[in-house]
Amino acid sequence: MTNIAGQTILLTGASRGIGAFIARALAKEKATVVGVARSQQGLDQLSTEVKALGGHWLGIKYDLSNVEDLPSLVQQINRLAGPIDILINNAGIEIYKNFQDYSTSELQSVLTINLLSGMELTRLLLPTMLHQKRGHIINIASLSGKKGNAYNSIYCASKAGLLMWSDSLRQELVSTGVDVSVICPGYVCESGMFADTGISAPNLAGTSKPTDVSQAVIQAIKQNQAEVIVNQDAFTAGFTKLLLALWQLSPRFGDKFYQIIGVTKLNHKRAINQMPVAFKSSESTTMVSSDL
Repeated sequence: MTNIAGQTILLTGASRGIGAFIARALAKEKATVVGVARSQQGLDQLSTEVKALGGHWLGIKYDLSNVEDLPSLVQQINRLAGPIDILINNAGIEIYKNFQDYSTSELQSVLTINLLSGMELTRLLLPTMLHQKRGHIINIASLSGKKGNAYNSIYCASKAGLLMWSDSLRQELVSTGVDVSVICPGYVCESGMFADTGISAPNLAGTSKPTDVSQAVIQAIKQNQAEVIVNQDAFTAGFTKLLLALWQLSPRFGDKFYQIIGVTKLNHKRAINQMPVAFKSSESTTMVSSDL
């Protein structure tokens, strides 16, 4: 079992939502957390919390959409904190709308933040991990990457890409000392992108707390778990796995299930709610749900 105490951990999307809960959980394990986010205020607030919980903290304000400047960010982190032992790619954004109404910049934003930035950070940090023959990459994906859902297609595509990349990378790095884990939460209540919408999840879909996700991250690190499904409880998570397997055999059954329990209706409502009042039809909007 891996001991997290004393490890230096880079966490993206650290200042709010699930990221803040992960940072607190790591602090309780006595880790050094390097938090990257766009909000300086959020980073400063979390600094106090992490230190009070027994961890060490370094907060760096950075917009991960600037992928071309990530080498400079990594150089800064190495200079201030030393080599990174564990990378947690958590930052993410969602934009709900009809697919044809997405702008090119919106497509690029979601795919860059949710997928490309994590890939590039991993590419930059991996040589040192391989040289030291130890390290761990944790990618926060989603059940939306396992089964797509309407009006959120770009987010689903980005998380599916994160899943398949994690799967491939884990196999590529076997026996190198560098591990790869992927965490797949469903609807997360209380805090984060879904909670920010103010809309309740379908009754039969199940919800989980952000503390459940943060503990899944801790267990994935300690036990080197390849993939973790996070849902309301052990029974719901197991039932979700069964449904996902069935949907591989019959995708249209999955479509119908989402329609019956209200996922499609929910996402349509979220898409409408994100639109400015004057444009609540199929018009474009730049309102975004984010964990950055």
